[in-house]
Amino acid sequence: MIASTTPAPSKFVASLRGLIGRCPNCGQGRLLRNYLKPVEACSACGEAYGHLRADDAPPWMTILIVGHVVIPALLSVEQTYEPPTWVHMAVWPLLSLLMTLVLLPRCKGLVLGLLWSTGAPGSER
Repeated sequence: MIASTTPAPSKFVASLRGLIGRCPNCGQGRLLRNYLKPVEACSACGEAYGHLRADDAPPWMTILIVGHVVIPALLSVEQTYEPPTWVHMAVWPLLSLLMTLVLLPRCKGLVLGLLWSTGAPGSER
């Protein structure tokens, strides 16, 4: 951690910054360099993030959110409109895939921001 004169952001602010893919410390640098790969350190403030491990939390959160959106929508459409099976087979897997691809990096950023704000060591020891 690089010493600074500004106070550390709250857990809520750090998590929100992570959610939008920004450095939880300063909010300026990027948190992820590729789709899901965290940067080693922030380009703006120098805070290290390469040691943090989100493990299974982001996929778990993504599955939870997608499932709670898609399944009720599917059931509602089926009861209201009764579309043919081919419509269901075309719409719901595509919607699930798109939601997963959009949410997964945001969930990872949220988890990394929360881990950083709690001072988690990021190692398995």
